[in-house]
Amino acid sequence: MRLRHLRAALRGWGGVGAMAAVCALALACALLLPLTQRGPDGRAAAGGSSRVAVGTQARADSCTAPEKQTLAPSAADGPTIARIRAKGKLVVGVDQNSYRWGYRDPNKKGAQLEGFDIDLVHAIARDVLGDPDAVQFKAIPTNQRVPAIQNGVVDMVVRTMTITCKRLKDVAFSAPYFRTGQQVLAPKDSPVTGYDTSLAGKRICTAAGSTAYTTLEDDKKSGRLPASADISTTVPNQLDCLVRLQLGEVDAVVTDGALAASQAAQDPTVELKGRAFTTEYYGVAMKKDADDLVRRVNHILVGYSASGWQRSYGDWLSATLGADSATSRPPAPQYLRTS
Repeated sequence: MRLRHLRAALRGWGGVGAMAAVCALALACALLLPLTQRGPDGRAAAGGSSRVAVGTQARADSCTAPEKQTLAPSAADGPTIARIRAKGKLVVGVDQNSYRWGYRDPNKKGAQLEGFDIDLVHAIARDVLGDPDAVQFKAIPTNQRVPAIQNGVVDMVVRTMTITCKRLKDVAFSAPYFRTGQQVLAPKDSPVTGYDTSLAGKRICTAAGSTAYTTLEDDKKSGRLPASADISTTVPNQLDCLVRLQLGEVDAVVTDGALAASQAAQDPTVELKGRAFTTEYYGVAMKKDADDLVRRVNHILVGYSASGWQRSYGDWLSATLGADSATSRPPAPQYLRTS
């Protein structure tokens, strides 16, 4: 059974299983990656048509809308931005093996980093430093995103990172730049039909420190997920779950639907099962006290949402998520954090 899955998987996207295993090893080293490419023009506009709201700050431990707990936009400089300019570069934590988000295409010369998240990084660097290429990328495993920010390893993380109340206790987030939801990925011939009773007795893989694992853990306690579902398999990077699935070591993967769709595009033997069962928002994560940088990124996102966002979606995600981007666009931002 394992060999059958592996042979079938290796036929998809130039042997994604082998490539993913190599990438996973490389990611564990958290290598410093030089920037060698340019992104689309994402310079923030002076104004924007997006409707905004500013209100009273909510407590992170009791918040019900974490995507709204961010600071109002501002183009003003501050101490964090001054330090970035003194370095002459923006240091950003990203992924290098999430297909169409942040990845290296082995079929392209130089295998440069590219994808939806990478385009946004270029837009931020253009605005803050005047040069979209003034960036140093660091490959950060899923479970090291928050520590990398707290320890000053990176200035920010742009890595399909969901805004949650729990994470707001440790880092600050920008306004949302993408909407998605948790979904099930499994082999096409699997009896799994979605996030339902068909997962009873099945082995499910998630990334350590991910919202997917937290959701599964909570749902087992509440009874929404069958008690017999095995959620003990966790990996440092989400793509490692696809490798486990290909090897027959697990029966299903739970992750963000946007990422799962890209993995299904890589491997024709797997598919999304059922609909998304949560609603989540990606944000740019930064240090809790980096208020000036948070405000600046939100200022950039106003202009980027009006121009660069749709261009980047068309370049990278329309092939996997569909030409209509309406369901992936976040709602008009609200800025309820005041300090």
